[in-house]
This record gives sequence, C-alpha cells and structure tokens, in this order.
Amino acid sequence: MFTHLKDLQFEAKPDGPDAAFARRLQEILGGKWGEMTVANQYLYQGWNCRLPGKYKDLFLDVGTEEMGHVEMIATMITRLLENAPLSLQEAAEDNPMVGAIYGGSNPAHLIHGGGGALPVDSVGVPWNGSYITASGNLMADFYLNVTAEAQGRLQVARLFNMTDDPGVKQMLRFLLARDTMHQNMWMAAIEQLKQDGLEEMPVPDAFPDSSELTEQFGYTYLDFSPGTDAAQGRWASGPTPDGKGQFRYDNSPRAHAPEPVLPPGDPRLYGTNPGMVGKVATKVKSKLT
Repeated sequence: MFTHLKDLQFEAKPDGPDAAFARRLQEILGGKWGEMTVANQYLYQGWNCRLPGKYKDLFLDVGTEEMGHVEMIATMITRLLENAPLSLQEAAEDNPMVGAIYGGSNPAHLIHGGGGALPVDSVGVPWNGSYITASGNLMADFYLNVTAEAQGRLQVARLFNMTDDPGVKQMLRFLLARDTMHQNMWMAAIEQLKQDGLEEMPVPDAFPDSSELTEQFGYTYLDFSPGTDAAQGRWASGPTPDGKGQFRYDNSPRAHAPEPVLPPGDPRLYGTNPGMVGKVATKVKSKLT
C-alpha cells in the first residue's frame, strides 16, 4: 500500500464478509465521483499544467494520494468478499437473513473478479475516462475539484450510515477527513490563483467581453417563476462576486428577438415539412425516380 497510508499505523479490517456492502463501496471506487475519477483527474490536470512549481506539484501530489485511496477501497472490497457465500443455499444455511443480504451482492465480484474489486460503480456500470476533466484553465479545474470532493465526501458520509462494521467505518472516517482537507485545499488554491494574478472570475478572465452586452446581460437575474421570491437572494442585488458589476433583478423578462421560424427542410431527408407540397413534392419525386 502507498507509503503515506502505511504511516497512518492503522489497518482497517472488516469484521467479516459482506458482499452486499462491497457492492455499495464500488460507487466510491469506480463511480462518477469515485476515487478512480479524482485520482486520474488530478494527475491529468498536473501532467497538462504549463506552470512549473507549486500548482503542478499540487495536482500531482493529490493525484498520487488519491491513487492510494483507490488501493485502500479496492482492498476493503476484496476483504469484504473473503469467504462470502457462493450460492443462496450456502448463504441461507445457518441464517435466512444472510440469504437476504446475499441477494444484494454483485455476482460479477465473484465471476469476473475472483473475489476482488472491479473498475465499476455500485450498479456495475464501467468506469470511463469521460468522467475526467482537465481543461488547462486552473480556475475552472479548481472549482470542479471542489465539487468533486464535495460529491465524494457526500457519498462517503451516506455509506458511513449504511454499515455497522467498525473496521469499515474506520476507513470511511479517514476518507472523510481527507475529503475535508481536499475541499479546503482547492478553495485555498482558488484564492492563491487570484492573489498571484493568474486568473479571475468569470472564467476565462482573459476573454475580451463585449462591454455593451455585459452591461445589458452580464449581471441581470431573469426571474421566470411566479412571484418575486428570487429577488430576496444574494444573486439579485448588490455587488457581484467578481467585483466587476452590480446584480440587477428583472421580474418581467422579455424577448430580444422574434419567435424563430425555420425554413423548409431538406426534402431528401423526408421530414414532415409544411413547405413540401404541390410542385415541390412532385419535383423531388421526379428526381428520385
């Protein structure tokens, strides 16, 4: 296991087999917001980072740590599958309740994985690289990373309340603590980026916005709901978070262009087309026959 995890001087072990909970743990391993996603996301953000020094190190350090978390969860899943029943008859032999738990297991753990973890989520959907975002814009990536850590911590917290196994809870508490650090860390990185004068809001800060359109649309809240409750929100009045404007509230949005009317479609595509009548239809038919 990764050195920094060994140095923690604890080894969380489950009390016994629990194939059903092993399946649930797959979500924080191979799900959209799981450790496989954040580990690869941070590493790709680091490999693609064009700023040598602290920002590149930050990405690569945390990505390496997250790979350790991948190993940790995969190991726990494997341990939860040790001595798990291989059939319903075996599961229900001594305790009918065990048979019910067996029904919640993932047979692929035993059939495909030989009693080990898989690169899938809790319902068996394979992990894929489309979950990764590495845009090259550090501000955009930092904000996404805050979201990733928030979603990950949320899922771990939910799993914590789904088990009574003290060994599993010990591992989950460690992951919760590290997710706390990572949320704060990415928020601090956002502030550091601003202090260094490298990027501001909105992203991308360097894009030359139209002053006319920004004045008209850039800071106006459009309320399409009944009533004016939204006007009470911070987003409807006062200075904008980017420090470049003032929020305005519009409770009667209006169209700035006429209702769109599409021209006749391409007759070769045989869409239902009100413009394709009479001579047009005859002309098309003659060309095709």
